[in-house]
Amino acid sequence: MSLVRKSPAKLNLLLNVLGRRPDGYHELETLLHPLAVYDTLHFERRASGIELSCTDPALPVDGRNLVCRAAERFFAEAGLRAGVRIHLEKRIPQGAGLGGGSGNAAVTLRALNEMFDRPLSEETLHRLAAGLGADVPFFLLDRPALGTGRGDCLEPLDWFPALRGCAFLVVHPGFGISTAWAYGQLARFPSLLHGRAGRAREVLQALQGADPGRAVAGFFNAFEGPAFEKFPVLELYCRYLCEQGALGARMTGSGSAVFAVVRDVAAGEAMLEALRSRFGRNVWTAVVGVAPC
Repeated sequence: MSLVRKSPAKLNLLLNVLGRRPDGYHELETLLHPLAVYDTLHFERRASGIELSCTDPALPVDGRNLVCRAAERFFAEAGLRAGVRIHLEKRIPQGAGLGGGSGNAAVTLRALNEMFDRPLSEETLHRLAAGLGADVPFFLLDRPALGTGRGDCLEPLDWFPALRGCAFLVVHPGFGISTAWAYGQLARFPSLLHGRAGRAREVLQALQGADPGRAVAGFFNAFEGPAFEKFPVLELYCRYLCEQGALGARMTGSGSAVFAVVRDVAAGEAMLEALRSRFGRNVWTAVVGVAPC
């Protein structure tokens, strides 16, 4: 038996850090949104062992890869003596804040559960996903969500009326930002390390309305403080896209990708050409509609 599954990216429309928790993690509130940019995973059942191959030679294909770890935990939890061969076609850039690796892990859990006749419940899949990383459970939902706690306590949400018909323009500059580095730097930005609680609910209210500009004006990312300081080109991208007519532009996750919200796909493609003329073409970009993935 074999399966082929797409693995989407994500954007953080809002990422607000509220302080450090007693367990050493940080308390967050974040609005997560699927992004219709995909990796593709091919699964082939085998008698034993986990074998991973990837189109990106820079990615490890052993236990350091979340795909392998997800497969290992699935087989252990299900009590199965079986194996799988997985091939990953990589399109989502690494170290971008787009959740590529987390999405790959979630898709692996769900695909293996399907391939082996669903031995695990949805509750168990979510528990395994949370153990792999804070962003992984989100990719089991296929819709926007409000994340609290470490970001893994999820409230599924309907698609936002304010963004209907809009598009995302995403730019990855060609380098990554370590999440650990980003968190470590927040100590130098006390107002960002201890953000104002309630931002997410305020933005959610605006997203239920009909004015995309009002909603996007509330988007926020605490990690822009350290990231823009060290990598000023990211702030330049955001500023330029807004000058070109974007409704707003922010960084996603702990970086390094930034995204703009634009009126529609045609406007995004025109804006992308302007960006390339200004900054060159040697960066990863995508323009996709805001629509169910």
